[in-house]
Amino acid sequence: MDKPTVQDIFHRFYPAYLDQYSPSPVQAKVAHNIMNCKTGAYGANVCVCEDCGFVQIHYNSCRNRCCPMCQAVPKEMWMDARREDVLDAPYFHLVFTVPDILNPVIYSNQRLLYDALYHAASSTISELTADPKHLGAKVGYICILHTWGSEMNFHPHIHTILLGGGLASNNQWKDNGENFFLPIRVISKMFRGKYLEELKRLWEEDKLVFQGTAEKFRNHYTFKELLDSCYGMDWIPHCKKTFNGAQTVIKYLGKYTHRIAVSNHRIVRMDDDTVTFLVKDYRNEGQWKELTISGVEFVRRFLMHVPPRHFVRIRHYGLLCSRTKSQKLTLCRNLLGCKKYLSKLRDMEMPEILEHLYGIKVCVCKACGGHLGKPQMRMPLRC
Repeated sequence: MDKPTVQDIFHRFYPAYLDQYSPSPVQAKVAHNIMNCKTGAYGANVCVCEDCGFVQIHYNSCRNRCCPMCQAVPKEMWMDARREDVLDAPYFHLVFTVPDILNPVIYSNQRLLYDALYHAASSTISELTADPKHLGAKVGYICILHTWGSEMNFHPHIHTILLGGGLASNNQWKDNGENFFLPIRVISKMFRGKYLEELKRLWEEDKLVFQGTAEKFRNHYTFKELLDSCYGMDWIPHCKKTFNGAQTVIKYLGKYTHRIAVSNHRIVRMDDDTVTFLVKDYRNEGQWKELTISGVEFVRRFLMHVPPRHFVRIRHYGLLCSRTKSQKLTLCRNLLGCKKYLSKLRDMEMPEILEHLYGIKVCVCKACGGHLGKPQMRMPLRC
Protein backbone atom coordinates (compact mmCIF):
# COMPACT_ATOMS: atom_id res chain seq x y z
CA MET A 1 0.00 0.00 0.00
CA ASP A 2 1.35 3.42 -0.97
CA LYS A 3 0.79 6.41 1.35
CA PRO A 4 -0.84 4.48 4.22
CA THR A 5 -1.88 6.23 7.42
CA VAL A 6 -0.94 5.50 11.01
CA GLN A 7 -4.45 4.07 11.35
CA ASP A 8 -3.82 1.65 8.46
CA ILE A 9 -0.58 0.52 10.08
CA PHE A 10 -2.23 -0.10 13.45
CA HIS A 11 -5.03 -2.10 11.83
CA ARG A 12 -2.45 -4.26 10.06
CA PHE A 13 0.21 -4.74 12.76
CA TYR A 14 -1.27 -4.05 16.20
CA PRO A 15 -2.49 -7.65 16.71
CA ALA A 16 1.04 -8.91 15.97
CA TYR A 17 2.42 -6.26 18.32
CA LEU A 18 0.23 -7.65 21.14
CA ASP A 19 1.74 -11.11 20.57
CA GLN A 20 5.17 -9.73 21.50
CA TYR A 21 4.53 -6.79 23.85
CA SER A 22 2.22 -5.75 26.67
CA PRO A 23 1.20 -2.10 26.29
CA SER A 24 0.37 0.03 29.31
CA PRO A 25 -3.30 0.99 29.79
CA VAL A 26 -2.70 4.46 28.34
CA GLN A 27 -0.87 3.00 25.33
CA ALA A 28 -3.66 0.50 24.73
CA LYS A 29 -6.21 3.32 24.86
CA VAL A 30 -4.26 5.32 22.27
CA ALA A 31 -4.08 2.30 19.96
CA HIS A 32 -7.84 1.69 20.33
CA ASN A 33 -8.61 5.37 19.67
CA ILE A 34 -6.42 5.53 16.56
CA MET A 35 -7.91 2.37 15.05
CA ASN A 36 -11.49 3.57 15.65
CA CYS A 37 -11.10 7.27 14.83
CA LYS A 38 -13.62 8.48 12.22
CA THR A 39 -14.92 4.96 11.59
CA GLY A 40 -18.34 5.35 13.21
CA ALA A 41 -17.22 3.72 16.46
CA TYR A 42 -17.64 7.04 18.27
CA GLY A 43 -20.92 7.93 16.59
CA ALA A 44 -21.73 10.19 13.67
CA ASN A 45 -23.49 13.41 12.73
CA VAL A 46 -26.13 12.91 10.03
CA CYS A 47 -27.40 15.89 8.02
CA VAL A 48 -30.15 15.91 5.40
CA CYS A 49 -30.29 18.58 2.69
CA GLU A 50 -33.50 20.58 2.93
CA ASP A 51 -33.53 21.08 -0.85
CA CYS A 52 -32.58 17.76 -2.46
CA GLY A 53 -32.72 15.28 0.41
CA PHE A 54 -29.02 14.31 0.11
CA VAL A 55 -27.79 12.59 3.30
CA GLN A 56 -24.36 13.64 4.54
CA ILE A 57 -22.63 11.63 7.28
CA HIS A 58 -19.66 12.84 9.33
CA TYR A 59 -18.02 10.26 11.60
CA ASN A 60 -16.73 11.55 14.92
CA SER A 61 -13.04 11.63 15.74
CA CYS A 62 -11.42 10.15 18.84
CA ARG A 63 -9.90 13.50 19.94
CA ASN A 64 -6.85 11.72 21.35
CA ARG A 65 -3.81 14.01 21.44
CA CYS A 66 -1.64 11.22 20.02
CA CYS A 67 -3.89 10.61 17.01
CA PRO A 68 -2.52 12.14 13.77
CA MET A 69 -6.06 12.74 12.46
CA CYS A 70 -7.12 14.86 15.44
CA GLN A 71 -4.39 17.50 15.76
CA ALA A 72 -5.06 20.05 13.00
CA VAL A 73 -7.96 22.04 14.49
CA PRO A 74 -6.71 21.96 18.14
CA LYS A 75 -3.31 23.19 16.92
CA GLU A 76 -4.85 26.07 14.98
CA MET A 77 -7.07 27.05 17.91
CA TRP A 78 -4.15 26.94 20.35
CA MET A 79 -1.98 29.02 18.02
CA ASP A 80 -4.79 31.52 17.55
CA ALA A 81 -5.20 31.91 21.32
CA ARG A 82 -1.45 32.52 21.67
CA ARG A 83 -1.69 35.57 19.40
CA GLU A 84 -2.74 37.58 22.44
CA ASP A 85 0.43 36.55 24.30
CA VAL A 86 2.97 37.54 21.63
CA LEU A 87 5.01 40.74 21.74
CA ASP A 88 6.87 42.54 18.95
CA ALA A 89 10.22 41.62 20.47
CA PRO A 90 13.04 39.15 19.79
CA TYR A 91 12.36 35.47 20.50
CA PHE A 92 14.78 32.56 20.82
CA HIS A 93 14.37 28.80 20.53
CA LEU A 94 16.32 26.76 23.09
CA VAL A 95 16.46 22.96 23.14
CA PHE A 96 17.41 21.15 26.36
CA THR A 97 18.40 17.50 26.04
CA VAL A 98 20.09 14.85 28.18
CA PRO A 99 22.72 12.17 27.41
CA ASP A 100 21.20 9.05 25.88
CA ILE A 101 22.72 6.86 28.63
CA LEU A 102 19.92 8.20 30.84
CA ASN A 103 17.16 7.10 28.46
CA PRO A 104 16.44 3.68 30.06
CA VAL A 105 16.03 5.27 33.51
CA ILE A 106 13.85 8.09 32.12
CA TYR A 107 11.60 5.66 30.24
CA SER A 108 11.09 3.60 33.40
CA ASN A 109 10.13 6.74 35.36
CA GLN A 110 8.44 8.89 32.75
CA ARG A 111 6.23 11.14 34.87
CA LEU A 112 8.91 11.89 37.47
CA LEU A 113 11.81 12.40 35.09
CA TYR A 114 9.84 14.27 32.42
CA ASP A 115 8.79 16.65 35.20
CA ALA A 116 12.44 16.89 36.21
CA LEU A 117 13.28 18.06 32.67
CA TYR A 118 10.79 20.93 33.00
CA HIS A 119 12.04 21.80 36.49
CA ALA A 120 15.70 21.88 35.44
CA ALA A 121 15.07 23.84 32.22
CA SER A 122 12.75 26.43 33.81
CA SER A 123 14.95 26.89 36.87
CA THR A 124 18.01 27.37 34.65
CA ILE A 125 16.32 30.05 32.55
CA SER A 126 14.71 31.92 35.44
CA GLU A 127 17.93 32.06 37.50
CA LEU A 128 20.21 33.10 34.64
CA THR A 129 17.86 35.74 33.22
CA ALA A 130 17.35 37.25 36.68
CA ASP A 131 21.13 37.61 37.08
CA PRO A 132 22.20 41.20 36.23
CA LYS A 133 25.33 39.80 34.56
CA HIS A 134 23.16 38.33 31.81
CA LEU A 135 19.89 40.26 31.68
CA GLY A 136 18.54 41.12 35.11
CA ALA A 137 14.87 40.76 34.21
CA LYS A 138 11.88 38.43 34.46
CA VAL A 139 11.21 36.85 31.08
CA GLY A 140 8.42 34.74 29.61
CA TYR A 141 8.80 31.35 27.97
CA ILE A 142 6.96 28.20 26.93
CA CYS A 143 8.36 24.69 27.44
CA ILE A 144 7.19 21.77 25.28
CA LEU A 145 8.25 18.15 25.80
CA HIS A 146 9.16 15.94 22.85
CA THR A 147 10.30 12.37 23.43
CA TRP A 148 11.22 11.29 19.90
CA GLY A 149 13.89 11.69 17.30
CA SER A 150 13.27 11.65 13.56
CA GLU A 151 13.41 7.84 13.47
CA MET A 152 10.89 7.62 16.37
CA ASN A 153 13.72 6.57 18.65
CA PHE A 154 13.45 7.55 22.32
CA HIS A 155 15.00 11.01 22.65
CA PRO A 156 13.44 13.12 25.44
CA HIS A 157 14.10 16.85 25.16
CA ILE A 158 12.48 20.19 25.96
CA HIS A 159 11.77 22.85 23.32
CA THR A 160 11.68 26.32 24.85
CA ILE A 161 10.38 29.43 23.10
CA LEU A 162 12.01 32.27 25.06
CA LEU A 163 11.12 35.95 24.95
CA GLY A 164 14.31 37.91 24.36
CA GLY A 165 13.65 40.50 27.05
CA GLY A 166 11.64 41.09 30.18
CA LEU A 167 10.69 43.31 33.09
CA ALA A 168 13.41 44.56 35.41
CA SER A 169 12.79 45.02 39.15
CA ASN A 170 11.64 48.60 38.51
CA ASN A 171 9.05 47.34 35.98
CA GLN A 172 10.99 48.72 33.02
CA TRP A 173 11.55 46.72 29.82
CA LYS A 174 15.07 45.36 29.37
CA ASP A 175 16.62 43.43 26.48
CA ASN A 176 19.85 42.95 24.54
CA GLY A 177 18.36 43.54 21.12
CA GLU A 178 18.83 40.75 18.60
CA ASN A 179 21.72 39.17 20.52
CA PHE A 180 21.14 36.11 22.68
CA PHE A 181 21.79 37.08 26.28
CA LEU A 182 22.68 33.76 27.97
CA PRO A 183 26.07 31.98 27.55
CA ILE A 184 25.47 28.49 26.20
CA ARG A 185 28.21 26.90 28.33
CA VAL A 186 26.73 28.42 31.48
CA ILE A 187 23.28 27.11 30.50
CA SER A 188 24.79 23.66 29.91
CA LYS A 189 26.49 23.39 33.30
CA MET A 190 23.54 24.75 35.27
CA PHE A 191 20.99 22.55 33.48
CA ARG A 192 23.19 19.48 33.99
CA GLY A 193 23.60 20.23 37.68
CA LYS A 194 19.92 20.85 38.32
CA TYR A 195 18.70 17.78 36.43
CA LEU A 196 21.20 15.40 38.04
CA GLU A 197 20.51 16.90 41.46
CA GLU A 198 16.81 16.08 41.12
CA LEU A 199 17.58 12.64 39.69
CA LYS A 200 19.86 11.91 42.64
CA ARG A 201 17.24 13.15 45.13
CA LEU A 202 14.55 10.91 43.65
CA TRP A 203 16.94 7.98 43.81
CA GLU A 204 17.87 8.65 47.44
CA GLU A 205 14.17 8.91 48.34
CA ASP A 206 13.62 5.51 46.68
CA LYS A 207 11.06 6.91 44.23
CA LEU A 208 12.65 5.50 41.08
CA VAL A 209 11.81 2.14 39.52
CA PHE A 210 14.11 0.23 37.17
CA GLN A 211 12.56 -1.94 34.49
CA GLY A 212 13.73 -3.51 31.24
CA THR A 213 17.15 -2.27 30.15
CA ALA A 214 17.25 0.00 33.23
CA GLU A 215 17.15 -2.95 35.63
CA LYS A 216 20.94 -3.00 36.03
CA PHE A 217 20.74 0.41 37.74
CA ARG A 218 19.07 -1.17 40.76
CA ASN A 219 22.62 -1.79 41.87
CA HIS A 220 23.85 1.09 44.02
CA TYR A 221 27.32 1.21 42.48
CA THR A 222 26.08 0.96 38.90
CA PHE A 223 23.74 3.91 39.46
CA LYS A 224 26.59 5.91 41.03
CA GLU A 225 28.70 5.17 37.94
CA LEU A 226 25.85 6.42 35.76
CA LEU A 227 25.68 9.70 37.69
CA ASP A 228 29.47 10.12 37.53
CA SER A 229 29.43 9.53 33.77
CA CYS A 230 26.70 12.16 33.31
CA TYR A 231 28.57 14.70 35.41
CA GLY A 232 31.65 14.12 33.24
CA MET A 233 29.80 14.87 29.98
CA ASP A 234 29.14 18.19 28.28
CA TRP A 235 25.38 18.68 27.98
CA ILE A 236 25.07 20.83 24.90
CA PRO A 237 21.82 22.78 24.66
CA HIS A 238 20.96 24.21 21.27
CA CYS A 239 19.89 27.78 20.55
CA LYS A 240 18.39 28.99 17.28
CA LYS A 241 18.50 32.59 16.11
CA THR A 242 15.72 35.10 16.64
CA PHE A 243 12.44 35.10 14.78
CA ASN A 244 11.38 37.82 12.39
CA GLY A 245 8.21 39.34 13.79
CA ALA A 246 5.38 38.26 16.05
CA GLN A 247 3.43 36.42 13.34
CA THR A 248 6.45 34.23 12.64
CA VAL A 249 6.58 33.30 16.32
CA ILE A 250 2.95 32.15 16.19
CA LYS A 251 3.56 29.97 13.12
CA TYR A 252 6.78 28.61 14.62
CA LEU A 253 4.98 27.60 17.82
CA GLY A 254 2.56 25.50 15.79
CA LYS A 255 5.44 23.36 14.50
CA TYR A 256 6.19 22.08 18.00
CA THR A 257 3.13 22.28 20.23
CA HIS A 258 0.81 19.57 18.88
CA ARG A 259 3.36 17.46 17.02
CA ILE A 260 3.35 13.68 17.52
CA ALA A 261 6.03 11.05 16.91
CA VAL A 262 5.23 10.69 13.20
CA SER A 263 2.58 12.23 10.97
CA ASN A 264 0.73 10.59 8.09
CA HIS A 265 2.48 12.64 5.40
CA ARG A 266 5.86 11.10 6.33
CA ILE A 267 4.70 7.53 5.74
CA VAL A 268 5.67 6.32 2.25
CA ARG A 269 4.38 2.75 1.96
CA MET A 270 3.48 -0.45 3.80
CA ASP A 271 3.61 -4.10 2.81
CA ASP A 272 2.79 -7.35 4.63
CA ASP A 273 5.77 -7.05 6.98
CA THR A 274 7.32 -3.58 6.86
CA VAL A 275 6.63 0.15 6.93
CA THR A 276 8.72 2.78 5.12
CA PHE A 277 8.70 6.38 6.28
CA LEU A 278 10.77 9.53 5.83
CA VAL A 279 13.42 10.54 8.37
CA LYS A 280 15.95 13.34 8.53
CA ASP A 281 19.58 12.41 7.97
CA TYR A 282 21.38 14.85 10.27
CA ARG A 283 24.74 13.57 9.09
CA ASN A 284 23.82 14.81 5.63
CA GLU A 285 22.65 18.35 6.42
CA GLY A 286 19.19 17.21 7.47
CA GLN A 287 18.24 15.75 4.09
CA TRP A 288 15.18 13.48 4.03
CA LYS A 289 15.73 9.77 3.40
CA GLU A 290 13.59 6.63 3.57
CA LEU A 291 13.78 4.23 6.52
CA THR A 292 12.18 0.78 6.46
CA ILE A 293 11.39 -1.11 9.67
CA SER A 294 9.03 -3.94 10.56
CA GLY A 295 5.41 -3.02 11.13
CA VAL A 296 5.52 -4.32 14.71
CA GLU A 297 8.58 -2.19 15.40
CA PHE A 298 6.78 0.84 13.97
CA VAL A 299 3.87 0.31 16.38
CA ARG A 300 6.29 -0.22 19.28
CA ARG A 301 8.17 2.99 18.54
CA PHE A 302 4.96 4.98 18.10
CA LEU A 303 3.47 3.83 21.42
CA MET A 304 6.77 4.46 23.19
CA HIS A 305 6.00 8.20 22.92
CA VAL A 306 2.54 8.15 24.46
CA PRO A 307 2.82 10.49 27.49
CA PRO A 308 1.58 9.48 30.94
CA ARG A 309 -2.13 9.95 31.63
CA HIS A 310 -3.13 13.61 32.10
CA PHE A 311 0.50 14.72 31.63
CA VAL A 312 0.77 18.41 30.67
CA ARG A 313 3.20 18.76 27.74
CA ILE A 314 2.91 22.54 27.17
CA ARG A 315 3.83 24.68 30.18
CA HIS A 316 4.04 28.46 30.56
CA TYR A 317 6.47 30.30 32.81
CA GLY A 318 7.46 33.78 33.92
CA LEU A 319 5.56 36.55 32.19
CA LEU A 320 3.40 33.93 30.46
CA CYS A 321 2.25 32.30 33.71
CA SER A 322 -1.55 32.39 33.75
CA ARG A 323 -1.73 34.08 37.17
CA THR A 324 0.04 37.26 36.08
CA LYS A 325 0.01 37.08 32.28
CA SER A 326 -2.74 39.61 31.59
CA GLN A 327 -1.27 42.34 33.80
CA LYS A 328 2.39 41.78 32.92
CA LEU A 329 1.95 41.50 29.16
CA THR A 330 -0.19 44.63 29.06
CA LEU A 331 2.59 46.48 30.85
CA CYS A 332 5.17 45.10 28.39
CA ARG A 333 3.11 46.22 25.39
CA ASN A 334 2.79 49.71 26.81
CA LEU A 335 6.54 49.91 27.41
CA LEU A 336 7.38 48.59 23.94
CA GLY A 337 4.64 50.53 22.19
CA CYS A 338 3.48 47.44 20.29
CA LYS A 339 -0.04 46.42 19.39
CA LYS A 340 -2.00 43.50 20.78
CA TYR A 341 -2.72 40.68 18.34
CA LEU A 342 -6.31 39.57 18.82
CA SER A 343 -7.64 36.04 18.60
CA LYS A 344 -9.62 35.43 15.41
CA LEU A 345 -11.34 32.21 16.48
CA ARG A 346 -12.26 32.94 20.11
CA ASP A 347 -16.00 33.48 19.67
CA MET A 348 -16.53 31.25 16.64
CA GLU A 349 -18.53 28.02 16.60
CA MET A 350 -16.91 24.96 15.01
CA PRO A 351 -18.65 25.38 11.60
CA GLU A 352 -17.33 28.97 11.43
CA ILE A 353 -13.84 27.81 12.43
CA LEU A 354 -13.76 25.13 9.72
CA GLU A 355 -14.86 27.63 7.09
CA HIS A 356 -12.33 30.23 8.24
CA LEU A 357 -9.40 27.79 8.35
CA TYR A 358 -10.09 25.40 5.50
CA GLY A 359 -12.97 26.87 3.49
CA ILE A 360 -15.18 23.93 4.50
CA LYS A 361 -18.86 24.90 4.61
CA VAL A 362 -20.42 22.19 6.73
CA CYS A 363 -23.93 23.64 6.35
CA VAL A 364 -23.84 23.54 2.53
CA CYS A 365 -24.98 20.44 0.64
CA LYS A 366 -22.18 18.89 -1.42
CA ALA A 367 -24.69 17.61 -4.00
CA CYS A 368 -26.73 20.71 -4.84
CA GLY A 369 -25.30 23.57 -2.77
CA GLY A 370 -28.49 23.80 -0.73
CA HIS A 371 -28.83 24.13 3.02
CA LEU A 372 -28.20 21.14 5.25
CA GLY A 373 -30.58 20.70 8.16
CA LYS A 374 -29.40 20.58 11.77
CA PRO A 375 -27.20 17.50 12.29
CA GLN A 376 -28.68 14.60 14.19
CA MET A 377 -26.33 12.68 16.47
CA ARG A 378 -26.16 8.96 15.82
CA MET A 379 -24.35 6.84 18.39
CA PRO A 380 -22.80 3.46 17.53
CA LEU A 381 -24.84 0.33 18.20
CA ARG A 382 -23.73 -1.58 21.28
CA CYS A 383 -24.15 -5.32 21.59
